[in-house]
Amino acid sequence: MTDEFYMRQALRLAKRGEGYVSPNPMVGAVIVKESRIIGKGYHQRYGENHAEVNAVRNASESIEGTTVYITLEPCSHQGKTPPCADMLLSHQPGRVVVGSLDPNPLVAGRGMELLRKNGIATTVGVLEEECLKLNEKYFKFIRTGLPFVTLKYAQTLDGQIATETGHSHWISSSASRRYAHALRAVNDAILVGAGTVIQDNPDLTVRLVKGKNPRRVVVDSTLKTPSDARIYQNQKAAKTMIATTARADRKKRIMFQHMGVEILEIDADKQGHVDLNKLLSILAGKDIASLLVEGGSAIITAFLKEKLTDRVVIIIAPKIIGSGRDAIGDLAVRTMDDAMIIARKKLLRKGNDLIFIGEILPQEKR
Repeated sequence: MTDEFYMRQALRLAKRGEGYVSPNPMVGAVIVKESRIIGKGYHQRYGENHAEVNAVRNASESIEGTTVYITLEPCSHQGKTPPCADMLLSHQPGRVVVGSLDPNPLVAGRGMELLRKNGIATTVGVLEEECLKLNEKYFKFIRTGLPFVTLKYAQTLDGQIATETGHSHWISSSASRRYAHALRAVNDAILVGAGTVIQDNPDLTVRLVKGKNPRRVVVDSTLKTPSDARIYQNQKAAKTMIATTARADRKKRIMFQHMGVEILEIDADKQGHVDLNKLLSILAGKDIASLLVEGGSAIITAFLKEKLTDRVVIIIAPKIIGSGRDAIGDLAVRTMDDAMIIARKKLLRKGNDLIFIGEILPQEKR
């Protein structure tokens, strides 16, 4: 068997931690002795044992002289758990193979260097592209101090997210809605604007698939959303934060806080709205490494206009309603040369809907 074969096993293991380990990365580990897998493990939950520890503990025999395959460089610092590089060193494997280095400044090559200096053979970069893709949210979070932002919305074939009366239940199919709930389950937080809360009164919880509820964020510059909205109920099941400004009514702010809702006072932008750039920084400070933005139109437009979006997920239903509410408002694009270009990554079919998944190309890559 090749290094690539065993790294693929480790990647499959790592994926099991999706939705549970953030803001840590997903990591899988496989221990091989004489072409036999004698141990394997993955990082199962934030704050618990890392993949390497679980693989060693699950090993059926001593790992001395073995080859250990890990999707990400072992940590070399004391965090919520002891350094994995030190743990591996104490067991004396013959070789350690990793998919990619960890950009975390606390690690950043130090884990592999420690192993090399102590006589353990090392290899870096096996299935590197796949390993980097696995943890793209983590890598962005570590490198920029901002969460990875996915913008998701459902629209009709003619680009509407609701009728003229505001009716939108349901544009997409039940299969697409299950897919949307799966997206919620693998993101740390989900964000909507005040208009969506008032018009749709959503729960923004995970119900149609198995998974944890993300934290919920409402962008409400003046605290105009009603306190009896579903998103503010049952804070034990899913915490809610309201991003507002100094213009918010003090009495209503106190009332929300008594309900267990966290109030984030954010500086206003030139239009008097919550400054989204500053909001993202504050959310990152709360260990939110990935954010799912679900709308409505004003929020979708603002995130695109401010170039804060890493990925778009657009559910397109084969329906035409004519006049309605546009998914995206004015982006100040006056010529086709200025249009946003989306690089398609995937095109899925769910029920009768198409789901377009893409990334916005920066100007220099067009």
